[in-house]
Amino acid sequence: MTTEATLEHHLEAFGEQDLSAVMEDYTDESTIVTNQGVFRGLEEIEGLFENLFAEFSQSGTTMSIDEQLVEGEFGYIVWNAETPENVYEFATDTFHIPDDEIVFQTFAADITPK
Repeated sequence: MTTEATLEHHLEAFGEQDLSAVMEDYTDESTIVTNQGVFRGLEEIEGLFENLFAEFSQSGTTMSIDEQLVEGEFGYIVWNAETPENVYEFATDTFHIPDDEIVFQTFAADITPK
């Protein structure tokens, strides 16, 4: 797989809320840095996605990707979403994907609670 294929797999798995498929993209050495904390290893990352899926699986949730770029081992997305709980006015993720696995990811968003 390529960086682009891994990123596509991740985005598709997230959209389908398939936790097992999402976790295939990470290793126990993976790290996700967010404005809500740092998540290291499979157990912490799985907990993060369980919480995200609880919010994003609610009826009425919308999400769209505004920009997607891949450059070498790096992927970048800009997106927005609205859930019954929050409005994600502007959100961005950056992924480092060497060897077909996400080893480092950052997430930041302008989130307004409803």
